[in-house]
Amino acid sequence: MRRYAILLGLGIILWPTIGQPAAAASFTPGERERQDAIAVGRRSVVSEEFGAEWRARNASGETLIVMTPFHRLALAARNAAFKGEALKPKDIDNAVKETGGKLTVWVTLKGGTPDFARFYAPLLLDGKTEIKPSFVQNERTALRAEDGAYAGLSGTGRFTLVVRNPDEKEVSTFTVDLSAMR
Repeated sequence: MRRYAILLGLGIILWPTIGQPAAAASFTPGERERQDAIAVGRRSVVSEEFGAEWRARNASGETLIVMTPFHRLALAARNAAFKGEALKPKDIDNAVKETGGKLTVWVTLKGGTPDFARFYAPLLLDGKTEIKPSFVQNERTALRAEDGAYAGLSGTGRFTLVVRNPDEKEVSTFTVDLSAMR
């Protein structure tokens, strides 16, 4: 049987958090965090483990990547370092603006047909609170959330990402600890 992998991306609009510890995910990085991210990205060209901090794997071997603003900026710095270039101020601003105030989660799932995940719906669970994504893209099919109100996550919390099929059956789950990420 042929197996297919699909990238299921979702973005959650988050309310900015105040007074986050430096060791936690920051959705609005300050100047020091920006410089730290650039340094991490530059140093990462000699590290095989770059990105492990932002990755999770579930029991089925499926993967999840959390794209925090810190991670996005470190990735931009890494790519520039591979090219032997310095990261330009415009690139820094673009990377932070692109991801600032949002938590983007990319999930790669496995299935038996090319369109198996087309109607899957991700949902974050923060304790008992269900947080619906502001944007979902399954197999190049963009869907917008129906209501405009979204709950927020703190950069120090844990959440569970649940992916459900159209019949509301859970097909995949991931636990993410934002306090372990930058």
